Amino acid sequence: MVLPIYLYGSEVLREKALPADLSDKERITKLVADMEETLAKAEGCGLAAPQVGESVRILIVDGTGMADIYPYLDNFKRVMINPVVIEESARKATYSEGCLSIPGVYCDVVRPESMTVEYYDANFEKVTETF
Repeated sequence: MVLPIYLYGSEVLREKALPADLSDKERITKLVADMEETLAKAEGCGLAAPQVGESVRILIVDGTGMADIYPYLDNFKRVMINPVVIEESARKATYSEGCLSIPGVYCDVVRPESMTVEYYDANFEKVTETF
């Protein structure tokens, strides 16, 4: 089901999201499926649960639509449940980014060049990955 995307100024976007309850796999699986459908419909590359009104730590990334510019994103799709940044590089990189909650606005964002993240995937397996 395509969910509404909450826009800048919405209270849910100001809250600190809570960890997702890993024991409620059915609810998480449904939310992730709905988020994937919502992201595809919006033609975005990333979506966090608060952007669809759920204040929990779940995000999805789908970089495949940008693979023509960044070939390393070919087949890059991730579901991250309760992600935690374990380490980040001192070196920074600047990218022009947009946000589905702030439509039509793009700006340069400075982020670590790489980071290691620990999270649970869509199969509820613990993953540690460096991007």
